[in-house]
Amino acid sequence: MNDALAPDAATGAPTRTDRFEKRLARRYAAERRFRLIGLAAIVFSIAVLVFLLGTMIANGIGGFQRAELRVPIDFAEAGLTVDPSISSEAEAVRSLEAQGLPGTVEFFAEQALGAQGAAQLGTHAWRDVAAAIYADPAILGGQQTFDLPASADLAAALDGEGSPEAEALVRQLTADGSLSRNFDAGFLERSDATNPQQVGIWAALKGSILTMIVTLALAFPIGVLAALYLEEYAPKNRWTDLIEVSINNLAAVPSIIFGLLGLAVFLGLFPNLRSAPIIGGMTLALMTMPVIVISGRNAIKAVPPSIRDGALAVGASRVQVVFHHVLPLALPGILTGTIIGMARALGETAPLLMIGMRAFVSTPPEGFTSPATVLPVQIFLWSDEIDRGFVERTSAAIIVLLIFLLLMNGLAIYLRNKFEKKW
Repeated sequence: MNDALAPDAATGAPTRTDRFEKRLARRYAAERRFRLIGLAAIVFSIAVLVFLLGTMIANGIGGFQRAELRVPIDFAEAGLTVDPSISSEAEAVRSLEAQGLPGTVEFFAEQALGAQGAAQLGTHAWRDVAAAIYADPAILGGQQTFDLPASADLAAALDGEGSPEAEALVRQLTADGSLSRNFDAGFLERSDATNPQQVGIWAALKGSILTMIVTLALAFPIGVLAALYLEEYAPKNRWTDLIEVSINNLAAVPSIIFGLLGLAVFLGLFPNLRSAPIIGGMTLALMTMPVIVISGRNAIKAVPPSIRDGALAVGASRVQVVFHHVLPLALPGILTGTIIGMARALGETAPLLMIGMRAFVSTPPEGFTSPATVLPVQIFLWSDEIDRGFVERTSAAIIVLLIFLLLMNGLAIYLRNKFEKKW
């Protein structure tokens, strides 16, 4: 009998001794400490996440705004026209430039802001006016007021980081109501530029979307079929073991190695597609495929053998068992592994730098073979700039990247719940 228990004098049944009570109290105390440590770990993780997101949002709010100068323009005096046969914005911009729209904007800016204020207008601010005219040619018949981007120097002075002369000009323009910091909806519509006041992320965002489409289209079917073959059809021998070890090792290979592979193989075969989404997607598909294969095999193993035995017992073929019963039941787990791999691919920078997706891209890609960049690379390039305006834009782009990632995860959770089956 345990020495912590002693027999009762009357009944002979074991009773608790002081030593037993002390040991029991220590076990309960250890359990409480473990629960407190676990709770503290969760609270610490949440605190770090809140601090990270709070800091990023605080820095990124300024990235969704820009300093703008208010300029009224009387188009009736300017004599500008837009040919109705023009079918694209680029043609309209070229036509208006040839008619002297930049000079017209500069003339009315000097009238409204003075020579010093007009000099602080963004270099390509007239393009915003051209875009507005293309969207609504009726404004050419009267007067219209535009909020046009200011120069980077004036924006810095508005943040209190300019020269004394620039800050004095800021105070004057602010008092006149001609200078303000407004929400920049165009940040989500424009492409990269040399002026932080005129940059946007649409080209990088579209490049990321196109690259992810190629990655998913290649990695998902190949990875799932490989997992099905290895788990359901492949014989168990030394070659199969070698393949399994190789796949597990590939999942742990640094991403830049896949970038070198893409540089040597894909760009060697298609040298004219440097920095194209199709090359970036093929490179990221190589990196994502091992993750999908491993998660797919684990999900297939989790399907109860009774499902296979029952299907075979009623006369189903091996292919029918796999694709009608095993795969649908394993699909939620496969989708979980897929979204993990895709999330990793979405945030990768090193392999895409190796294949040249770091170029200055001023126009959105037109297709899978057009030159493009992606959000992580755009963030990396902006983080190297010394202008404070790019620091804020970098934080704003990170917020957009996180939202994109959350949308992908939300879609994966929806699909997983939709296809999940209980047994």
